[in-house]
Amino acid sequence: MSLHSGSLRSAVFPRSTALTQALFIVGGVGFISLLAQISLPVPGSPVPVTGQTLAVLLIGTTYGARLGLMTFATYLLAGIAGAPIFAPSATSANHGIDRLIGATGGYLVGMLIASFVLGYLADRKADQKFRTSFPALLLGDLIIFTLGLAWLHASLDLTWAATFKAGLTPFILGEALKIAITATSLPLIWRRISRSLNR
Repeated sequence: MSLHSGSLRSAVFPRSTALTQALFIVGGVGFISLLAQISLPVPGSPVPVTGQTLAVLLIGTTYGARLGLMTFATYLLAGIAGAPIFAPSATSANHGIDRLIGATGGYLVGMLIASFVLGYLADRKADQKFRTSFPALLLGDLIIFTLGLAWLHASLDLTWAATFKAGLTPFILGEALKIAITATSLPLIWRRISRSLNR
C-alpha cells in the first residue's frame, strides 16, 4: 500500500478551503456533542461512561493536529458559553465554565491535548497501520485519563485508590474496545482510499 502523507481528512479533501474547514469544525463539534450524550452514570463516581472519548479518538486521527485541536477547542468554548453539549452528569450541568473547572474538567483538558497529539501522529501516518495506530490511540487515552485522574484526585481530595476506582476502573473495558475498533478500522479505510487514489 502506498502511504499518503497527512491526515485522512486531507487525503479525501486535499484542497480544503476556509469554508470547508469551518464545515469540518461544525460537523466535528456536532459529532463530539452527539457521542457525549451517550452517557451512563457510574454509581459513586462523578465521571459517567460516555462515547466522548471515541469521538476524540476519531476526530484527532482523521482531522490531523491543527483541525483536530481547533474542533475540540470550539466544542469546549461552545459548552462553556452555554450550549448543553457536555456529557450529562449527575453532579453538574452539561454546560458552563463550572464543568471545565469542576472535578471532571481534567478529562476535557486531556481530550483537548489528546486531539492535538493524535492528529500530530496521524499527520505522520501513525493511523495507517495497526502496529502504529494502536499505540498512538493508547497514548491518546493515556493523556485523557492521566489528566482526568490527577484533576479528580485534587478536586475531591480522594485517596489514589478511590480516584482510580471512581475515574479509571469502570472505563477500562470500554476504552480498550474503542481503541481496538478504531485501530483496526482506520488502516482498512486507508487501504480503500489508497486503492482509489492509485487508480
